[in-house]
Amino acid sequence: MARVFVAIGSNVDRAVSVRAGVRALRQAFGDLTISPVYESRAVGFEGDDFYNLVVAFDTDHGPREVAGMLDEIEQRFARERSAPRFAPRALDLDLLLYNNLVAHDRDLDLPREDIGMYAFVLRPLAEIAGERRHPVTGQRFAELWAGFDRNSQYLLPVKLDFDGNENMNSAES
Repeated sequence: MARVFVAIGSNVDRAVSVRAGVRALRQAFGDLTISPVYESRAVGFEGDDFYNLVVAFDTDHGPREVAGMLDEIEQRFARERSAPRFAPRALDLDLLLYNNLVAHDRDLDLPREDIGMYAFVLRPLAEIAGERRHPVTGQRFAELWAGFDRNSQYLLPVKLDFDGNENMNSAES
């Protein structure tokens, strides 16, 4: 069984889209560990702010199969893979980690480079997997977050409830 971490983002009808994405992931993969939600600025284009979070789950599906399932969920939300990388979207699901697999090819980019680049990925990941180690650097995600330049990127905690099962509490920036 593999432990998988997925980043979720939305800047189109954010709360509704993120909740629907979490429901779809639960239907596909079962129980989820869900980080707090954060608002961040759009990266690479002018657009509405995003809601971002990270979820974790265990699966027997292989990494390419998980990536394909994530693509299928995104497509239900009118995500066009041929659209520009940096564009508004109702739902963006990025496979961040699959156990400690390191793979960089046309179909898989693991661990995802975004982990060390964006506060909206690293902070929620560190909150649910702080003691876990980055498969390449060996640093704990909590250590990576502690060393991150927090003033370089806008990140605002958002209180968002998921089906009454998890209560996302605002955390300090």
